[in-house]
Amino acid sequence: MLHVVATPIGNLGDLSPRGLEALRTASLIACEDTRRTWQLLAHFGIPRPEMLSYRQGNEERLTETIVAAVEAGREVALCSDGGYPGISDPGYRLIRACAQRGVGYEVIPGASAVNVALLASGLPTSSFTFRGFPPRGPGALRNWFAEDADKEHTLICFESPFRIAATLEAALDALGDREAAVCIELTKLHERVSRGYLSDLAAQYRDVKVKGEVALVVAGCNPKFRRCPG
Repeated sequence: MLHVVATPIGNLGDLSPRGLEALRTASLIACEDTRRTWQLLAHFGIPRPEMLSYRQGNEERLTETIVAAVEAGREVALCSDGGYPGISDPGYRLIRACAQRGVGYEVIPGASAVNVALLASGLPTSSFTFRGFPPRGPGALRNWFAEDADKEHTLICFESPFRIAATLEAALDALGDREAAVCIELTKLHERVSRGYLSDLAAQYRDVKVKGEVALVVAGCNPKFRRCPG
């Protein structure tokens, strides 16, 4: 069986008992960064099993190796550095291969930066879209946001701390001045959530050096969440 384990995005207390048991009993762990995962295992007193670094760049090459291990009867755990494998992290190729070949796998729920950011933002939760990481180029970035300009759903994306200022400016340009939230280091010691209109947030982060992982949440196209002109 392949166990797809959601791991903590910050606070290690968020690892579920099922996730802990899957990591404890796995004879092989495929993970994004073996050093990060080994720190997690050590925290919970789990002896180090065989580990494979399964990351962007080698997913295609190692997928067959891991599927073969499951087919041979091994208990294999798949995890990323934090959150769900396959959600803006390596894992999709392996899960897809197991589904296509009838190889048994289970998803063990846990922490997700998407859901935490959505709820922390205070924005509508009834309908939302998560779009991963936006493109880097200014024109492509603006067009990326413009695709959702007329949609009513709340928009969630991840961003590098080095680009969050430019991303806020692009969102403001493409979407207009609507409510949003910048979520930094969720569930960690220095967690910070800044809420306000895009214009205010863009000004707030324009000359600020941000450290840590960032999630951006933006309200959908609804007059209720848009700043009125004047």
